Order: sequence, then C-alpha cells, then structure tokens
Amino acid sequence: MKHRPFGTSGIPGWLNRYEPLLLVMFAALSGGILLFIYLTGEVLEGSTKGFDEAILLALRQPGDLSVPIGPGWLTHAVKDITSLGGTTVLALMTALVTIYLLFDRQRAIAIFILVSVLGGWALSAVLKVGVARPRPDIVPHLVEVHDLSFPSGHAMVSAVTYLTLAALISGTRTYRSTRVFTVAAGILLTLMIGASRIYLGVHYPTDVLGGWCAGATWALACWIIARRYISLVPNGERSARDDAPPFK
Repeated sequence: MKHRPFGTSGIPGWLNRYEPLLLVMFAALSGGILLFIYLTGEVLEGSTKGFDEAILLALRQPGDLSVPIGPGWLTHAVKDITSLGGTTVLALMTALVTIYLLFDRQRAIAIFILVSVLGGWALSAVLKVGVARPRPDIVPHLVEVHDLSFPSGHAMVSAVTYLTLAALISGTRTYRSTRVFTVAAGILLTLMIGASRIYLGVHYPTDVLGGWCAGATWALACWIIARRYISLVPNGERSARDDAPPFK
C-alpha cells in the first residue's frame, strides 16, 4: 500500500495548497470589517459631515441646487444605472442566476449563492436600523426615497449581489479571461450604482463608502467559505456528467 506524505490530502493538503491565498483573503476580510467599524464611528460622531456636504454641493449647479452638474442626458442615464441596484432588478438577477446554475448541474453553488445574497440583504437592513442616519437634506433628491441612509442599501446590496455572483460564478468558468471579465463586470456595476446614489443626492458619500465596504466584505467572506466547502467545477471538466439527470 502506497502511503501519501503528510500534507498532501485532507485539511493539511488544502492548507498547503491555499495557505498564502487564505492568509491574504483573511487579512482583507479583517481589514474590511475594521474599516467599516471605523467609518460607522465617524458617521455617528458627525465627523464626516463637512466632507459629505462639500461633495454633494459640488455635484449641483451653484445657482440652483435642484439641477445637477453635467448635460441633461447624464441625469437620465444615472437614473437608469441606479435602478440596477434596486430590489426588483437584483432579486430577478439572483433568481435567474440560481435557476441557470441548477440547470447547469451546479446545485450546491446555486443554493449557496441564493443564501449568501439573501443574508447580505438582511444584514443591510439591520445595519440601517442600527445606525439610523437620516437622508441628506442639503440638496433636493432626484429620485424618491423613504428609508434610512447609512449604509447605502443600493451600494451594499448591489455589492453583495453582483460581487458574490461574480466571485462564485467565476469559479465555474474554465478560462482565466472569462473569470477576470466576470469579476471586473461585478466590480464595475457595484461602483457605478454606488456613485449614482451620490449624484442623485439621496446618499452622503460616506453612506456609499460604508455600503461598498460592508458589501464587499460580505462577498469576500462568502467566497472564502465557498472555496473551502463547495466544489466549484469548471465547465470544461463536467463533460463526463453530461448525461446525468440535471436535478439528481
């Protein structure tokens, strides 16, 4: 019987293969949590008020604060972009991706994505209630809003949804180029949606920064868990299972 040397299988083997990456990801996760805690403390103390208001005012016409800077078509485009972070769009996106992965015979990752996204949404709602920061009133809002301000729900929930989807789906792709594109698209959508909330005057910049920080940290935590406990099988490695029942 051939004995495998210690560290080539099981948990020791996994640590030997992924220890450097694991340490980097754990450091990033810890940094994200600490940054969010620090930012929340500054917001509660009111230390960010001057910074927030200066940016909001800089994005409006000095003679009429109801008019944002830039051409008229830009406001319309920003409103379209911000809708990509709405609950309806994100719920539809998550449902479609989950169903696609089920048909693609990736049941474990499909269920994990659904749970991860719903958990992130719940965390966003809890954080809003906990901080209870009112919406900015220094400039008129260009879209209708009703809930609290910190962290930005659009920024956080879009980060939770798009970054989690991008990170986990990229693990099922065969080619490096498609993995990089998937993650880059998730990051781009997250940044655009968050920036749109500031432009429309419905969030302070620190609301959006807090949303990005919390959402990205949540997505990173989900990615670490998935990498350790869920088998992400690239498309090209599943040809042997093509004839298996899709939901078995």
